[in-house]
Amino acid sequence: MGIACVAFIGPQNNPMYLRSIDPASDDLYMKLHYVIHCALDAVEEKVLLKRGPGDSQDAYLGLLYPTEDYKVYGYLTNTHVKVLLLLDDEGAVKDEAVMRVFRRLHGLYVDTASNPFHKFGLPLSSPRFDAAVDGVVSIYRGAGASQGGFMT
Repeated sequence: MGIACVAFIGPQNNPMYLRSIDPASDDLYMKLHYVIHCALDAVEEKVLLKRGPGDSQDAYLGLLYPTEDYKVYGYLTNTHVKVLLLLDDEGAVKDEAVMRVFRRLHGLYVDTASNPFHKFGLPLSSPRFDAAVDGVVSIYRGAGASQGGFMT
């Protein structure tokens, strides 16, 4: 499982954090934005189909949007912040490993959002958050992946 991109999307589908793990050109940057944007429609469909008025709310949404290059997995917090992972389409992916990554990323988000100076829904721009995301991603990196990339 090679993580290609991590994204945090706000409740109104506003990008709060988008980070490419591999070095990115402008074309790749636009492609990742496009894939994430398309995956947001799949998030809305999953939420509508999965959750009724009396259903328990499971944060892990599973595989949302497979493309020829990536598999997009989703996670929805209680505050309707969407966490998306773009995984390289290289072999089988275990749901347990993806759920562990999402739980760690969710914990990082909660720690950052608990800061009294953070305003909910605004972009996450903390060097400490960046370093923590790098730490989570480095644990679950695919073999031979390079460090670097872009961030918004």
